[in-house]
Amino acid sequence: GRRFMVHVFLPLPALLLFLVLPFSPVDGGRVLVFPGEYSHWLNMRNIMEELVRRNHSVTVLIPDASPSVNYSSRDVIRFFMYDFHVSSPLQRFFKVRDWMWRMTDLMVQQCDSMLKNEQLMATLRDAAFDVVLLDPMVMCGDLVADLLGLPLILSLRFSFGGVFERHCGHAPAPPSYVPVTPLPYSDRMTVVERLMNTVTYNKSLMVLFPVWAGTPSSVCGTLGNADIWLIRTFWDLDTPRPTPPNFKYVGGLHCKPAKKLPEDMEVYVQSSGDAGVVVVSFGSMVTNLTSERADVIAMALGRIPQKVIWRYSGETPKGLAANIKIYDWIPQNDLLGHPKTRAFVTHGGTNGLYEAVYHGVPVVGVPLFGDQHYNLAHLTRRTASIVIDFNRLTADEMTEALHTVINQPSYRSNMKHLSALHRDQPMTPLNTAVFWVEFVMRHSGAQHLRLASHHLNWFQYHSVDTAAFLLLVTATTTALCWAGVRCFLQRCRRRGGREKND
Repeated sequence: GRRFMVHVFLPLPALLLFLVLPFSPVDGGRVLVFPGEYSHWLNMRNIMEELVRRNHSVTVLIPDASPSVNYSSRDVIRFFMYDFHVSSPLQRFFKVRDWMWRMTDLMVQQCDSMLKNEQLMATLRDAAFDVVLLDPMVMCGDLVADLLGLPLILSLRFSFGGVFERHCGHAPAPPSYVPVTPLPYSDRMTVVERLMNTVTYNKSLMVLFPVWAGTPSSVCGTLGNADIWLIRTFWDLDTPRPTPPNFKYVGGLHCKPAKKLPEDMEVYVQSSGDAGVVVVSFGSMVTNLTSERADVIAMALGRIPQKVIWRYSGETPKGLAANIKIYDWIPQNDLLGHPKTRAFVTHGGTNGLYEAVYHGVPVVGVPLFGDQHYNLAHLTRRTASIVIDFNRLTADEMTEALHTVINQPSYRSNMKHLSALHRDQPMTPLNTAVFWVEFVMRHSGAQHLRLASHHLNWFQYHSVDTAAFLLLVTATTTALCWAGVRCFLQRCRRRGGREKND
């Protein structure tokens, strides 16, 4: 197997680890990667592994785990899970803004630690990379690309309010028919939904950009230089919209055929008989729940005839039924691809939903935070999932939802249709993503795909200068015409007066 060589840099507050995936550098390129965490890491890792398989060198620069960062993440997740629904809009605004301030503060420290470390920057220069691959949730990778004079590729699912995509990538997003993430709207909105969509567009900008005003660079000034944007969604889970040529949609790039289950798990799955199994997971960021919520979910799962495999590491719920087996970790993709899997209970994260779509498994969604309401709302409109409220769900409601998606054939058939749409592409999403990374390395960038709007300032972009010129010409022409008419009328009046006197 491949080995990792780990070099430790930056004794400053934001320690970074320098990871190198070794290879045989005959004709491959050199890629510097700044990955995100949790599900972001999963997607980036798939791209990196494929690049290594194709004989490229991949170097990963990551921040050391910080207790303050982890605490901040847990704090905001808990707020969205348990307090958001009982908070006022003003409380939500200030909570998100304060969290963004704290996170930005820590990221600025990381930037200082990285960019002011002469040894690290010299090492990066000497490595002669061909391209930088960045998750834009990680700050300063774009600055490194700029300082090293390297092409930049971004990999992201979304930014709140589409701020990065709209303002940095110049992707058109008319609020009349492009719902802003994470609002759970379709692309055919009512008047009220369009109003809320427009307000959310502007509110997102108000929350994010003032926070980033004090960062080491203009966020859009460097992110906007990206040659390619790899967007981790597709038109099976998202709504169609106009996109720039350098935006490439690669949703589900981590999906793959199911592998064999571990022997003990396979035995348990086979013991389910014709009833089959239900897979339950709330993602990598939520490993446990409050005992009250866990007990309600366990009660519901104990009432169904299927066997249950539940990824959960919290305190064991009371009265756990015999049909439920709890694991700290599960091979989720392999379970969803198993022929005996009947349904998937999930929070609605993009990665898990794409695995469910890929394998055609209907969903009972329990959205918790982020884009999960948005993702699940789209599946619900396709009658491929049922969504229930995490803080208000009852055992009866969850049991009924599971019975419906398992026993009504339309849910599975609709999910199978989505699976067919997802798989029917010229190249797999992973191959598409890697193709564009290699394309940028082969051609030292992809500037020919970037919109010319990146070279315009705001009044040129919105045609304020040309509108002002046309307004001036129109006003001048109107004034001259009016002056001519007045002059003509005055002459006529004087001539009429003379004739009258004669």
